[in-house]
Amino acid sequence: MKKQKTVIYQLMPRWFTNVKSDQVFNGTIEQNGVGKLNDINGHVLRMIKALGVTHVWYTGVIEHATKSDYSSFDIQSSNSQVVKGNAGSPYAIRDYYDIDPDLAVDVNKRMEEFEQLVKRTHDAGLKVVIDFVPNHVAREYFSDSKPQGVSDLGEDDNKERFFDPNNNFYYITGHDFVPPVPCDHGNPYSENPAKATGNDCYRENPSINDWYETVKLNYGIDPGCNCCHFYPIPSTWSKMEAILHYWAGKGVDAFRCDMAHMVPVEFWNYAIKSIKREYPEIEFIAEIYDTGLYHDYIVRGGFDYLYDKVTLYDTLRAVMCGHAPANAITGCWQTIEGLQDHMLNFLENHDEQRIASPQFAGEAFKAIPALAVSAAISRCPFMLYAGQELGEKAQGATGFSGDDGRTSIFDYISVDTVQRWYNHGRCNTMKLNADEKSLRSIYATILRACRDEKAIADGDFFDLMYVNTDTLNTSKQYAFMRHRDDETIVIVANFDSVQVTCPVRIPGHALECMGIQAGIKNAQELLTGKRCKMELQPECVLKVEIQAHSAAFWKLK
Repeated sequence: MKKQKTVIYQLMPRWFTNVKSDQVFNGTIEQNGVGKLNDINGHVLRMIKALGVTHVWYTGVIEHATKSDYSSFDIQSSNSQVVKGNAGSPYAIRDYYDIDPDLAVDVNKRMEEFEQLVKRTHDAGLKVVIDFVPNHVAREYFSDSKPQGVSDLGEDDNKERFFDPNNNFYYITGHDFVPPVPCDHGNPYSENPAKATGNDCYRENPSINDWYETVKLNYGIDPGCNCCHFYPIPSTWSKMEAILHYWAGKGVDAFRCDMAHMVPVEFWNYAIKSIKREYPEIEFIAEIYDTGLYHDYIVRGGFDYLYDKVTLYDTLRAVMCGHAPANAITGCWQTIEGLQDHMLNFLENHDEQRIASPQFAGEAFKAIPALAVSAAISRCPFMLYAGQELGEKAQGATGFSGDDGRTSIFDYISVDTVQRWYNHGRCNTMKLNADEKSLRSIYATILRACRDEKAIADGDFFDLMYVNTDTLNTSKQYAFMRHRDDETIVIVANFDSVQVTCPVRIPGHALECMGIQAGIKNAQELLTGKRCKMELQPECVLKVEIQAHSAAFWKLK
């Protein structure tokens, strides 16, 4: 079977299908509305797939702390002092065994509605990714949906000890927790003893900049001496492994593991092996920001893919913004050489600023050359964030997160570009402007080529920059080749604001390394459809014309 490249589409159901347009700053769920899982129907999924997508990452589907009240459904309410925004952070999990009630049409059938979404996604030929948040939970974690016989996190803890190998939390004994925000509803939050905060804050009084709405999970590491107590297997390991098994049994195809590097690699080795014994095709993606840990988390931890933020993302951002030359991209693949296939490339996600925002590039089309590089440089997956393909700017403050160039994950919102494309479930371009239509079309063309072209999806890579220092403007252009069987694709990304004609030298060493036969080739530029004949010989020069802030994909066969 022909191998496809994995292309992941991240969306937050909370806002993806929210059609309420008259938004109120810091609005409640009643004022601003919320998207529902049921509204992500077969037609919506087919339109997402048409973009070139293979997987959908449903962000924020597990029950998390929120200021909305579901006590009438026997769901315990959260104290507002330990909830960020009105909607709450999807990374402050309240119940690992439940679906967030905000997303359900019938709250009593919220798990059934999720299971139906998984089935619809699979029926559309797509795979399902959800978050696994292993490092921390909401301060008021309580599972009312856990399977019979399962002990809750913290239920059996010895709260008189700061650290115990079988405790699920760390306790600041003798101290009450001190929230960094005032009580605003006459119901002060109480926690005694205080638990350590999720970002490794071992004080009873975290700051407003800490992850104060979460508590750190204890995987058997004593932070006082950095001693590891991994045998016998700690309680937290067993409980988190059981949670993974639970969701794998729901048909989930992949887990995006939040802040995976804050959890010991030994746990991942234990848990991933366990899950893959029963579900060998399931995949694990690590959010990780330390290149020094890459090898260990792949080889020993067992992860399939790791975020490539601190190399490729950070470099491409700098190139787009004019802070680094295009040839700096060469250093990215050199840093991770041998691990390229295990990276996950992206240009946007919920943690990062929108490319079109004033805080980033300020112009959506500046992403096109970076998209060409990020999506096509290797066999590894590529991920995009809903609205990226429409040039979403995330302009203006919506509530808790302020005006920071990001689409808020803490507030009840709708997203302008996505709402107009969603168009009450029609999923068309009727309400998009000319630039938005053009941008989405370019994204679809590039992503479909990356997904389907065997030279990109399953081919070898050759960096052409070392032989083109005198032909290309190495500050503004980056060139490379991908090859598989009888097909070669020469890709040139132009980060410049002007159209250029690039003479691209093809070294004989590239032909030799990749097993490419010299001769006259049928050539097609995959973005424009232009066709011609090209002669491919050792040390030949191909003349490649590229628009401003664009790329060329010449397929030679």
